[in-house]
Amino acid sequence: MRKNKMAEISLAILGMGRLGTSIGLALKRYMREGGSHRFSITGYDTVSSYAKTAKQMQAIDDIKNRPQEAVKGKDIIIIAMPYGEVETVYQMIAPNLRDGTVILDLSTLKQSPMQAVEKLLSPEVHVVSVAAVVNPKYLFDGVNETDRATEDYFDKGMMMLMPTVKCAQQAVTLAMDFSQLLGATPQFFDPSEHDALIAATELLPALLGVAYFYTMCHGDGWLDTQRLSNPFFGVLSRPLFDLHPDDLRAMWLSSGSHLIRNINEMILTLTRFRDLIMEKNDDALAVALDNTSKEYQAWINRRHNNKWKNERPIAEAPTFGETMSGMFGNLVNIGKKDKDK
Repeated sequence: MRKNKMAEISLAILGMGRLGTSIGLALKRYMREGGSHRFSITGYDTVSSYAKTAKQMQAIDDIKNRPQEAVKGKDIIIIAMPYGEVETVYQMIAPNLRDGTVILDLSTLKQSPMQAVEKLLSPEVHVVSVAAVVNPKYLFDGVNETDRATEDYFDKGMMMLMPTVKCAQQAVTLAMDFSQLLGATPQFFDPSEHDALIAATELLPALLGVAYFYTMCHGDGWLDTQRLSNPFFGVLSRPLFDLHPDDLRAMWLSSGSHLIRNINEMILTLTRFRDLIMEKNDDALAVALDNTSKEYQAWINRRHNNKWKNERPIAEAPTFGETMSGMFGNLVNIGKKDKDK
């Protein structure tokens, strides 16, 4: 029996934080466990020590010091850069992208990077915005450091796919299969809906952490308060450690009305709780806390079981083996096939 030819796939990961490095580790696991295709992985990060750590962890095979060098001639490119750097990176890599390249963009927000793609990239380069909902095992481990990356980071999670309007169907299929290879279940999502939800689940928590620390460090008792800081304090203010001020500012301003709406709702909630505490309204406070605690436990169970009332349809594609051999095997022909239409 004739064996299927093994596809050699060149891939660049731009951004070697926990997310990008975990992708590299998941691909290494796939190959180690007998995957029928080989990935050659090049890594890049503006902080060179992140890329060096990723290489020491064997998540990548090679390091490049400039993004345009990392992407040159690559079949697949992963964008996992800090949000404030994404458009600049697209400007730098655009001249070095060959026709048929597939880009999977993991930027925190989707609509602004998609506009940059339309403006900067050739129509023969195919971009799919993706968003990872990670393994529930790591739900309470939000430390965004390279050495916290794991090969199972995407297992039992979801990968939201948001292709650009002009993206080739073959590239979309590749993104679906790539998601499964990492251990995630692919689902299609609307970019505007994604950005609205991310304002609530990621941007608002980050803003609350920053606002909390801002309040504390500008308070009269700061010299004493900081000495009594423990994990509750550290976890809430952690965004200031993980994210550069430029990235926080860029995300908040890009989110605009979505984030403002959530801030307004949070202000109302804080005001209600303040009033209950000020009034010493034990009964009303007990009801609010009990109801919130019950819904929290229900959410935890749903999140760990990945069971939802309004379940979205799973993205349908050819079987994993069929598409891996066909899609990855013919990856270099995507651009050529589009031109021939």
